[in-house]
Amino acid sequence: MKQRTIHYILTCKDGSRQTFDFIINISSMELVGNIPNRLPSWTRLDYHQCPNCPLDVLEHPYCPAAANLVSIVNSFESIPSYEEIHVEVITDERIISQDTTAQTGISSMMGFVMATSGCPRTAFLKPMARFHLVLANEEETIYRAASMYLLAQYFLNKEGLKIDLELKGLADLYKNVHIVNNSIAQRLQAASQEDSSVNALILLDVRAWELQFEIEDSLEKIRYLFALYLPPVSS
Repeated sequence: MKQRTIHYILTCKDGSRQTFDFIINISSMELVGNIPNRLPSWTRLDYHQCPNCPLDVLEHPYCPAAANLVSIVNSFESIPSYEEIHVEVITDERIISQDTTAQTGISSMMGFVMATSGCPRTAFLKPMARFHLVLANEEETIYRAASMYLLAQYFLNKEGLKIDLELKGLADLYKNVHIVNNSIAQRLQAASQEDSSVNALILLDVRAWELQFEIEDSLEKIRYLFALYLPPVSS
């Protein structure tokens, strides 16, 4: 089994350090060995189960997204959202580091973990997870999401299947992610003493909420970058 590992190292002001080694099965683009042997009750599938969840509790007693978030939540349950931390992320290709807040660093990790957790509603994000961009801003996120979705349409077209160049399907996908984020936030409120994990998820959800409504407007803002591909404007 081919694997890929992404290392997150988060250092707090007092010098304490939390290290996370996320191992991905390249074939399935899902996390390997990231779920603890003993899971808390808030990870059970029927605890604040997402209303759009297609999983059956008899076959999946635990929510895959929640189960994969346990180590993150446990590590930061007593750290406030706005505590300053240093984030360092190591991949095979590069090392990225940044001083930021706890909620921002945790949000970046959560986004990666949820995309690769095995949750059916976040699985469409696996291509973005493969080319994970740490601490991406709003413009980077919309560019990557739209590029991923349009590349998927290219492959659908190669198979002779119906394609969506208006990105309507992308908005629907992010609508489902928004529902998932809300339900996971309810789980985390029962799991954390402090608000860093909950606020990290809320921060992540802001992008999902905006994307489902503002895809066209957001893309229009970067239209200028593609001027050389477009016909000249008539005078």
